[in-house]
Amino acid sequence: MNLSTPTLPTRHYLSFDALSAAEYAYLFDRTRIIKARFKRYETYHPLADRTLAMIFEKHSTRTRLSFEAGMHQMGGSAIYLNTRDTQLGRGEPVEDAAQVISRMVDLVMIRTFEQDIIERFAANSRVPVINGLTNEFHPCQILADLFTYQEHRGPVTGQTIAWIGDANNVCRTWMQAARLLNFRLHISTPPGYELDSQQLSHFDPEQVQQFSDPMKAVAGASLVTTDVWTSMGFEAENEVRLNAFADWQVDADMMRAAGPDALFMHCLPAHRGEEVTGEVIDGPQSVVWEEAENRLHTQKALMEFLLLGEMSDAP
Repeated sequence: MNLSTPTLPTRHYLSFDALSAAEYAYLFDRTRIIKARFKRYETYHPLADRTLAMIFEKHSTRTRLSFEAGMHQMGGSAIYLNTRDTQLGRGEPVEDAAQVISRMVDLVMIRTFEQDIIERFAANSRVPVINGLTNEFHPCQILADLFTYQEHRGPVTGQTIAWIGDANNVCRTWMQAARLLNFRLHISTPPGYELDSQQLSHFDPEQVQQFSDPMKAVAGASLVTTDVWTSMGFEAENEVRLNAFADWQVDADMMRAAGPDALFMHCLPAHRGEEVTGEVIDGPQSVVWEEAENRLHTQKALMEFLLLGEMSDAP
């Protein structure tokens, strides 16, 4: 196994379409190897002496823990930065912060609001930048979701995935994944919360379809997935959303409409009794805990790929 540092162009992971289908196939295979090592308690430190800076403007549990633990498990170190505690919180330009931070670390992960912020940072960074979540996209989540699906059901190509609820950053990332990996995505949202025609114009209407009836959206789906009805930054709309989304709760009837072999996923945190019932999220079709754990393993594979390129060692 050769762990010498190759000379690689700096690549960023700002949205799901930053990589090709072939590169995702590699990452899923690499994740399988890295996860197996983890389960065998086998030391594997390809990122020794590498440092990850984690910049948070939004709250986090899974993103911080998975990146910080993942970097440690790969032999590197992670530094937590909250914008409230840095000069970014006092108005330092994103471009200046990127110039400085990227000279001191090997990799940067950012969890922030507008996609424009992370794109401006990446444009001025000397090292790879990873999107840990923005208002527009959440690529690391879908990376983990797709690996989880593959663990349980095999390749997603040609399958039907149903997204029920808010047309948020996770939904928009599923749309990118559907186009790139060639599966069907059925989206059902309440009236007034639909994707607009401009958002849909870049996608094949046979591949990404909107449904006014969530029960029709889940018919024939091999995976039903959802998220909270009120994402971070939209808390003022919570009461209005609770009423608007009431018929878009994923419950036992909806899972029966999808079929007995359909999986259920949720990126968490979940509100039982709102977007999903306890019967579903804690039931036999749910793979949410494996899904959460796989954030750790897929992101380790992603960080290794961005820093070292494709590896050829056997498991």
